Amino acid sequence: MKLSGIDHIELYVGDARQAAFYYCTAFGFQVHGQGGPETGLKGQRSILLGQGDIRMVLTSPLVPDHPAAEFTRKHGDGVAVIALEVDDVETAYEEL
Repeated sequence: MKLSGIDHIELYVGDARQAAFYYCTAFGFQVHGQGGPETGLKGQRSILLGQGDIRMVLTSPLVPDHPAAEFTRKHGDGVAVIALEVDDVETAYEEL
């Protein structure tokens, strides 16, 4: 299977707002979208950051049974998802 790039990465973090502020201030990312209880997203807060072709989702748990809660308790902030790009998703799915 031929990969054409990385679509985005998702980081599980203890505090998505604080992490977003850091990445925007330190590295020049911009907020492209966000979700949480105020937008109907239950149990988590996610913030989409972008810079050029780079996209990163920061997700923090708002309830103790969210997968990000256990992850951050055990490991601290870290990579949860690497979304790869392929030219033909149906062929890639069949190959997997």
